[in-house]
Amino acid sequence: MATAPPTADEARPRLRSAMGLRDVVLLFVTAGTNLQWVAIAAAAGPGAVGMWALSFVTMALPLAWCVIEMSSRYPEEGGLYVWSKHSFGGFAGFMTGWTYWSSNLPYFPGLLYFAAANALYVGGERWLHLSQSPAYFIVTALLGLGLGTGLNIAGLDVAKWLTNAGAVARWLATLLLLVMGGIAWFRFGSATEWSVAALVPSSLGVKELVFWSTLVFAWTGFEAASFMGDEIEDARSTVSRAILISAPLIIAIYVLGTVAVLLAVPVSQLTGLQGVMQAIDAGAHRIEQPWITPVMAVLIVLTTLGSLCAWLGAVARIPFVAGIDHYLPEGFGRMHPRWGSPYVALLTQSAITVVFAFMGQAGTSVKGAYNALVSMTVVATMIPFVFVFASALRIQAEPRPAHALRLPGGRPVAAFFALVGLAATLGATVLACFPAADEPRKALAVAKIIGMSGVMVGIGVIVYVLGRRSAAASGQA
Repeated sequence: MATAPPTADEARPRLRSAMGLRDVVLLFVTAGTNLQWVAIAAAAGPGAVGMWALSFVTMALPLAWCVIEMSSRYPEEGGLYVWSKHSFGGFAGFMTGWTYWSSNLPYFPGLLYFAAANALYVGGERWLHLSQSPAYFIVTALLGLGLGTGLNIAGLDVAKWLTNAGAVARWLATLLLLVMGGIAWFRFGSATEWSVAALVPSSLGVKELVFWSTLVFAWTGFEAASFMGDEIEDARSTVSRAILISAPLIIAIYVLGTVAVLLAVPVSQLTGLQGVMQAIDAGAHRIEQPWITPVMAVLIVLTTLGSLCAWLGAVARIPFVAGIDHYLPEGFGRMHPRWGSPYVALLTQSAITVVFAFMGQAGTSVKGAYNALVSMTVVATMIPFVFVFASALRIQAEPRPAHALRLPGGRPVAAFFALVGLAATLGATVLACFPAADEPRKALAVAKIIGMSGVMVGIGVIVYVLGRRSAAASGQA
């Protein structure tokens, strides 16, 4: 008797289920926070507290709401790529996944620059002279990238240990930061003047709005686990529960961490690249415990490597699924014969990340390269979130499946949050194009941000068209 050919879903390769609720919570804490943003926020002064609240309401809350609903409807591997494809078709799905994936390519070297800058505090004065060395930052970025890529190729059940360790180290680092700030405040007084009025920005001019756009990006991350839906036990409910558990932890890390830095170090002495370690170093010397500085540096490096490992693994699932769907060459859909990981997608994105590391450094200082990488990341990352919120808005007109979660307020509340998130995303996209105030070559910085973002979008369109033609020619469309 003839056997029916497998359906499209049955023919898809299945990845091993390796993550439970605890792993997903720790993934959200690792992927959804970074002390990099605490340093950037603290450098803006006490008004950063109010900006954290504003960016949470306009981005984090709408995103969490939409991800809970979308992931309960479509829990399969691919996350927002799948959501957009269901709502607007193949081209929209591909461009959502492509822009999200490509936006992380400049994010990875920026993240590694942050780790490299803080690692210098392990060696104290002997190493700090390297803070102006492009060669040191590039070499360190390559080593960190190799570690994260290798662990993910070995499998998610291996890579998750670095991600989980990064989450634990982040809490230890935040706790140590709070203790240092509290002791410094108790013994010597706050290094920053505080008042109720100071917690709220005095105006919402261009400078403040550009700063808000950066913090909007800091709240992204709740979508990360959905990329690995097939590798999460009962993804439909686990992702939603993990968001609810991790959200208060993420808020505490960002807000309390920012306050602790400002208690220990005057705003005038802070920079976005090394602000947290400056606070720890200053606090450690004020209480005559200098050994705390290298310990904190190790914790921050570990948290950053955990974030890198989490994001490398998460976003590699986008080209992996696109390869299965024949939008990309089918090699992207291959799994490692021994470890069952999407190794072709992982190796490809790491190779492109190396290019971004060198391009970001070109024609500028280490600090200028870091600012350019952050800005490129914000612009490119906001594009796929336009599709995410638009998809969440569109599905409100569709019947709710029996297996989908019913959130409080129903369709009107869901539509409201989708519209708020969409407006915030569009605003942040425009504002992220503005260069930093102290950037000496503003025209070059803007050209890098817009040009490289535009090139990646254009390449995505070309790849999609060529992929469709190739699939149609082989009868796989």
